[in-house]
Amino acid sequence: MNTTNWQAIIFDFDGVLVESGDIKTQAFANLYQSYDKTIVNEVVRYHKLNGGLSRYKKFRYFQQYLLKKPPLTQNEEEELDKSFSKLVAEAVIASDPVAGANEFVRMEASRIPLFIASGTPETELNTIVTRRGLDPYFTEVRGSPKLKEILIAEILSAHDLTPESVLMIGDALIDYQSAQVNNVSFLGRVRIGDKNPFPKHVNTVSDLQALLS
Repeated sequence: MNTTNWQAIIFDFDGVLVESGDIKTQAFANLYQSYDKTIVNEVVRYHKLNGGLSRYKKFRYFQQYLLKKPPLTQNEEEELDKSFSKLVAEAVIASDPVAGANEFVRMEASRIPLFIASGTPETELNTIVTRRGLDPYFTEVRGSPKLKEILIAEILSAHDLTPESVLMIGDALIDYQSAQVNNVSFLGRVRIGDKNPFPKHVNTVSDLQALLS
């Protein structure tokens, strides 16, 4: 895919810039390991089906529909968030980049503004991006609790970008849907061996190495 025509590129983070998808899957399993195996399996299944969705929305779904418990209090949700962060943050910082991602980011950052729109909490995400040495390449790094479609809309508005001239690269259906809502072009990343979550007409790559040529 030729990327020279884009005015800007918005990246998802996990599974697009870093190979951290499995880390977060395992973290969800660990977080609910005190429950029976059926619950843990359903937690993992829901997480995988809803990649890119904020962890807070997942916590609330598990509480209501799997555990059949009263809604989480703010304190309970904050404790789950802290526990999850402890399980994932350092592992994500240390995880391998998606093949070609660092090179592609450096190449494109010299030409156009780059952004991140992720389901990871924004403060945690900025720490991870900084620790990985990527912050100089991004004009803005945005994360939850705002929905991804809102993050994209705010990036477009704040930086006076023409939606049709912006590319979003994501690995989850919610990335595609959020791009569609904002009339932003989309490229899917589907890791070799993974099921393609996107409609058949969506262009995909197995990694970002394909974008360097």
